[in-house]
Amino acid sequence: MNDQTVPLHVVSGAADADAIVRRCAAAGWKAHRGFALLEPAWDLAERRLLAHGAVTDDHTASQAVLAAARGAGIVAVAAGQIALALAADLRRVGPLGVTPGKEAPADGLDLDAEQRALLARLAGGSTIAAAAEAEFVSLRTANRRIAAARGALGVKTTREAVMLYIKHARD
Repeated sequence: MNDQTVPLHVVSGAADADAIVRRCAAAGWKAHRGFALLEPAWDLAERRLLAHGAVTDDHTASQAVLAAARGAGIVAVAAGQIALALAADLRRVGPLGVTPGKEAPADGLDLDAEQRALLARLAGGSTIAAAAEAEFVSLRTANRRIAAARGALGVKTTREAVMLYIKHARD
């Protein structure tokens, strides 16, 4: 991850959130519980502030999106429609799922983090619908990302893409 990329995450469980917060803190981000930021300066990018917590309503979701727009990192625990809407809004700010200190895969596959996450879930036995729900994307978005992954991998079927992903993940 380069220094300009801000961590933006929507996860379904507190344990996942805690792991991401720890990794970000180890990379120099300052953890802040909650999404209401009372900092006087608008631009928080230089502060490397990571807001984290549960998002259970629209108000908290809007606070998280506003914090991200100001340059803060976000780790939100959310579920259902709130999670889908929050993930869609945060994607307008930057890419989801990029974590500081996490090495880029050296498997040679030309896939982005979201394509990898979907293929990993499919490799674990999930259906495309279940993988989409777990990654907080619509079924249509998941199908588009998987189709793009097939194109990047030079295969015709999703099964071939998953098999190639598994093969490279083992190497």
